[in-house]
Amino acid sequence: MIKKNQLYIFILFFLLIGFVNSSIPQLQNVLSKDGTKINFISTGKGEPALIFVHGWSCDKSYWNDQVKTFSSKYKVATIDLAGHGESATTRKNYTIESFGEDVAAVVNKLHLNKVILIGHSMGGVVVIEAAKLLKDKVIGLVGADTYQSFKDDWTAEQKENFLKSFSSDFVNTTKNFVKTMFPKTANLTLVNKIANDVSSAPPDVGISAMRNLLFYDPIPTLKEIHLPIISINCDMYPVSVKENKKHVDSFTVKMMDGVGHFVMLENPPKFNQLLQESIDELTKK
Repeated sequence: MIKKNQLYIFILFFLLIGFVNSSIPQLQNVLSKDGTKINFISTGKGEPALIFVHGWSCDKSYWNDQVKTFSSKYKVATIDLAGHGESATTRKNYTIESFGEDVAAVVNKLHLNKVILIGHSMGGVVVIEAAKLLKDKVIGLVGADTYQSFKDDWTAEQKENFLKSFSSDFVNTTKNFVKTMFPKTANLTLVNKIANDVSSAPPDVGISAMRNLLFYDPIPTLKEIHLPIISINCDMYPVSVKENKKHVDSFTVKMMDGVGHFVMLENPPKFNQLLQESIDELTKK
């Protein structure tokens, strides 16, 4: 028979194993609504769960600094959207709506009921679509250098002209495009790393996603979800706060200076501080 002190040791051992497993990033996958295999990493525990969604032609690794900081307190998941990172490239049309389904599939796979969706750049509109699908599981959205304006001022002709250069020379156009997103004081090693990384994305995926992003209108979905939105933005681009508040019940911007578009990579400590403030504000609403 097992003695009482041995029983305590066994219980302690299994509790410890469970704790360790919950704190180690777990690579998992789930099928999105259209059957596309979506890879993601989850770690930590605690509510609200934080779901991080990367931007155009990026991947889940762009949130590594945030995973390290926030997984000690919250359940955290980082996602490779379809066609990005380690997820499948079988989708024919990479729409914002289908990316939203990727995020919803991960949240449902993890059985989460109280989440904050965090999206960088294109990921900002992706989480708007995901929030529509997830309904009251979502308590708020946080953008990372996105949501400059919910109103689209570009004509269809301007959008088509912008897309032409990507179609003719995806790699060099993408590299040059990415480099414009940094201030002159940016770390050149980081700039070149991100430019090379983003430009190595599959061109068919990148062009399809860019086209769908340019022609996506978030306003109809924003009218449905009625969620507070906080955006952590660089000061390189103006934010139409007054215009945005016409479409969102609660819209707030937190500005970061001295950085460009990749705010969470260029100054992780400052971004993480502002993200924690945002989480605290959303959980108090």
